[in-house]
Amino acid sequence: MKHPSPTPYSRRQMLNLCKNGFGGLALLSLMNGWSCTSAASEIQASSNPLAVKPPHYAPRAKSIIFLYMDGGVSQVDSFDPKPRLTKEHGQDPYKKFKVDATQFNNIGKLLKSHWDFKQYGESGMWFSELFPNIATCADDIAMVRSMVSEFPEHTNANYFLHTGIGIQGRPSMGSWVTYGLGAANDNLPSYVVLDGGLIPPGGLDNFKSGFLSASYQASILRPGPVPVANIIPQEEKDGLQQRKLKFARQMDHSLLSKLGHEDQVASAIQNYELAFRMQASVPELTDLSGESETTKKLYGLDDEDKHTRGYAAQCLLARRLVERDVRFIELTCPRVAADRWDQHNNLKDGHERNAHAVDKPIAGLLKDLKQRGLLETTLVVFAGEFGRTPFSQGKDGRDHNPSAFSIWLAGAGIKGGTVYGMTDEYGYRVIDKPTSIHDLHATMLHLIGIDHENLTYRFSGRDIRLTDVHGHVIKDILV
Repeated sequence: MKHPSPTPYSRRQMLNLCKNGFGGLALLSLMNGWSCTSAASEIQASSNPLAVKPPHYAPRAKSIIFLYMDGGVSQVDSFDPKPRLTKEHGQDPYKKFKVDATQFNNIGKLLKSHWDFKQYGESGMWFSELFPNIATCADDIAMVRSMVSEFPEHTNANYFLHTGIGIQGRPSMGSWVTYGLGAANDNLPSYVVLDGGLIPPGGLDNFKSGFLSASYQASILRPGPVPVANIIPQEEKDGLQQRKLKFARQMDHSLLSKLGHEDQVASAIQNYELAFRMQASVPELTDLSGESETTKKLYGLDDEDKHTRGYAAQCLLARRLVERDVRFIELTCPRVAADRWDQHNNLKDGHERNAHAVDKPIAGLLKDLKQRGLLETTLVVFAGEFGRTPFSQGKDGRDHNPSAFSIWLAGAGIKGGTVYGMTDEYGYRVIDKPTSIHDLHATMLHLIGIDHENLTYRFSGRDIRLTDVHGHVIKDILV
């Protein structure tokens, strides 16, 4: 018997040709009671993953600025004063409390803080001498002194802080926000990481989109005149570049017509088109020459320390990104002579260098946002991956401590002047209102209008979310 076609189809070819018909049969039953409007919106969303999506409820924040303090700020030297450490300085911690194993297990004596603490604002919130400028914003800040993590090592703790799970490959919190809400600015990425010079332990996977579409991963802007590679067109004539892009688009769509939907190809098309639009928007964004001298001084762009000037530029750029409706902005630490906030030795010098680099710029950011009316719709979060021990490592260092650390939040929906949670008399363990990274993520999502329990993605046989099966909104720090 002859085949009806000159060239017989293989089983795979036949299934490929008929797949839409099979899909249509399934779709008929799935669409029972589903409106055509809903179907159209779903199709539009799938064709453009960055399309604006409605929040679950009215948001308090339009943007989030995440001030990532890489390495682990010592809570007992910054925001959680412990007079008992001063009183018992140099004594044996084993005689005071149960000592857990640490990263390096070089357990020294109880170590008092090198810095005095003072109360600030009407709230009387305590800050150490490390942060005299941020301290002036005390009444805009909610201090959480009861944070706990599940990981004592940087890489896993960084993944946990950024993605809600301590392993590589999951979507970052900025990716989840973009997945949930889309991009509000067609000419800029919705999720931006401002590179201060340090790639954290765990690498760029801290900022990637995991199993979500590649369109949701962070765009990294570097300091300097060329923040993004190839942002300046190389073609002599404008029309030449557009013809190249048109040709590339035709090739990509031709490939998609043969393959069906392929996320990597579709995302590449989206990224090419966004990159083209960014060629006009990014140079204008990063040009700070139009800012007033008063504003530049407020942030510390005139500081003698180049690291302070660098972080000041990041903070000012963060404000400019907020003004352009970018959803999620993360700032990484500058590459100072000290090793991040990770002082296993030389604690005094290392923490002072890091604090000097970020203190004035962050205070400038908070004040500038407030005076422009942007703090009401911008959530600012200051956090590292864990804290430090109240006893020394060697003579003048502190080891990792996931059992207690401090973070703070300010801005949209935050009850300023609030102190939440408590550690023991040594700042070693949380004794009241333990607060997890999942709780922090749930609160951040809540303020930007997302119910963390309903922001899910089907992967590996189950609905996965940023907070996994955990997390509660920290309601006591909200207005």
